[in-house]
Parts: sequence; C-alpha cells; structure tokens
Amino acid sequence: MRKTKITVIGAGNVGATTAHRLAEGHLGDVVLVDVLEGVPQGKALDLYQAAPVVHHDCMVVGANDYDATAGSDIVVMTAGFARKPGMSRDDLQDANAKVVAECISRVVRKSRDSIIIMVTNPLDVMCEVARRVSGFPRERVVGMAGILDTARMRAFIAMEMGVSTESVFALVLGGHGDSMVPLPRYTTVSGVPITELLPKDRIDAIVQRTAQGGGEIVKLLKTGSAYYAPAAGVFEMVDSIVGDRKKVLPCSVYLQGEFGLKDVYIGVPAKLGAKGMEGVFDFKLTAEEKALLAKSAGDVASQAAKLPADLGKS
Repeated sequence: MRKTKITVIGAGNVGATTAHRLAEGHLGDVVLVDVLEGVPQGKALDLYQAAPVVHHDCMVVGANDYDATAGSDIVVMTAGFARKPGMSRDDLQDANAKVVAECISRVVRKSRDSIIIMVTNPLDVMCEVARRVSGFPRERVVGMAGILDTARMRAFIAMEMGVSTESVFALVLGGHGDSMVPLPRYTTVSGVPITELLPKDRIDAIVQRTAQGGGEIVKLLKTGSAYYAPAAGVFEMVDSIVGDRKKVLPCSVYLQGEFGLKDVYIGVPAKLGAKGMEGVFDFKLTAEEKALLAKSAGDVASQAAKLPADLGKS
C-alpha cells in the first residue's frame, strides 16, 4: 500500500521538528526541502537513522530542488524570514510573500493534487499568497494558526487551574496575531465554561497572554522562535487529513460568506478530511464577538491588499 507523501518546505527549527513528528507519527514518507545545501539532507538522514530505534518505516529524505517532491499529497510550507528588530510588519510580509510565491510555484508544478498547509508568517496573508499562486481551491489551501493559539490558551488555563491540559477545550477565532479573538464562553474545563470557574480578571489575563502569541517565547529565548508547539499543530492537521478523521480544528480558511465574511483568510473551526478543508462550522456570535472578528478580518484584508496585483497571474 502506497504511503502518503508529505513535503515540508523549510528545514529550520519548525520544518525539521515537523518532519520529525510526521515521520515518527507514521503519517507518511517525508521530503524535507531547503535552499541551504546539505542542511535538509543532513537533517533528513539524522531523522531516518532514528527509525530503527523508534520503530517507524517512513522514509525521510532531504533535497535542495523540487524533483524529489513530485507526487506529494500534502505540502507544509514553513520557510520564510522571522521578524527581526527594526523590521516592520510590511517588511516581513513583502519578504515572505516572495519566498512563499517562489516555493509554492515550484512545488505545485510537481504536485497539482496536493493539499497545502501554510505555517509561514504573517500566516493569514501567506495563505492568500499560496492560494493565488497555486490556483488551488480554498479546500486545498489552509493555514495552521488557530490550533496553536488554542493550544496556548489551553496550556495557560491548565496552569492556572492545576488540571490536565486534556480536560481543557478552548476556541480562538480570527487572524493569527494581535487581533485574534479568544472566546471564553466557548472555553471549558470538562464541559464547564471557564466563566463559571475563574474570575474575570484571571480570564482576561489568560486571554491577553494568549494574544501575545509566541512573543513571550521569543523574549525568553532571546533568539529564534517557537517551533515545538507549531510543529504539533501541523501534525494534528496532517493526521486528520491522512486518516480522513474529519476533526473540527481551528484553521485559517478562505471564507465565502461564513460568519458574514467573504474573500479573506481568517481562523475559524473547520472540518479536515481526505479532501482538505471539508466545511466551516459557522455558529452564532454575540454582537461584541462579531465586531471583534470583523475587525480581525479587516486587518488581514488590509494587509492582503498590499500584495502585488499580478501575484499568481504569471
């Protein structure tokens, strides 16, 4: 039986850790691609040499070109620049839009039927870059962000309450950034809303800490960025797609009327299966929540409007 073939573009910390999780999770053969000569090959060989010890039979190979990626079922895009001191949001977007456009253009020539999972920041706008360049339908270009944001919120709640992270469910909508929209009334511990379990000031503190995203980790590390949790988020998405598990996960999706929003990538609960994004779970929001989500979508749309008009038309 043919294994699923998964290409991971970018052999940095996020990409290499993602390849690690995918292979040891028995989800498929992995191709690790990077422009740096020797880096993807060396990391892939190291990962594959662990296979006899951890008992998996997934091949892991590294490459600097895209021939090895031909026939990929899933493409995970992690390559790009991290935001550096003095670098504006627009500077980061311009730099990474070029990287994403080139990489996606090259990989989809070899894998026209693949499903693209975007990780590169600014996430929601980079999803739009990938959608335009690939020409794929929205079902096959989704972003990993909401899973990471909700995981962070769940972790903070578990810390606060001294409970297992498995007992905590959280819901975060909106763009992957400062304008994300955590929803405390849909966030529970063993089914009980946290609004019934924690005082408002503690909930507000958790929401604020969640909204900081990986900034807290960057400050602690003083260099680099988060990669273990992002890789775990990608794993959950790929697992649901490969196994056709139909998990409802918070992902960045190109909305077409859901939540009253259209033609914008934004984080919402989506069902992931063998065909990619197989449906958005649209539900009622309060007026305040709806306004916050609309603002978040507006922020993403305004940034996407700065992309080159001819992107994906060549």
